Amino acid sequence: MTAAFGLIAALAWNGAISALIAQYFSKGDALTGDFVYAIIVTVIAVIAILLIARSLSKLKAKEVAAEPAKSK
Repeated sequence: MTAAFGLIAALAWNGAISALIAQYFSKGDALTGDFVYAIIVTVIAVIAILLIARSLSKLKAKEVAAEPAKSK
């Protein structure tokens, strides 16, 4: 279910970013617009992955720190 909501959000952003880039590039610059779009989406994806990884790392560290306290 979470993946479905993520897909819907990704498609919404896809349309929004595509429309924004289309405003700044003419039809002749379609290839340039595609590259700009790909770079923007890649940067957003990398930032999201790093934030998720950092959050999971902190959560894992809290679980490991709480583990010895539970066993006593």
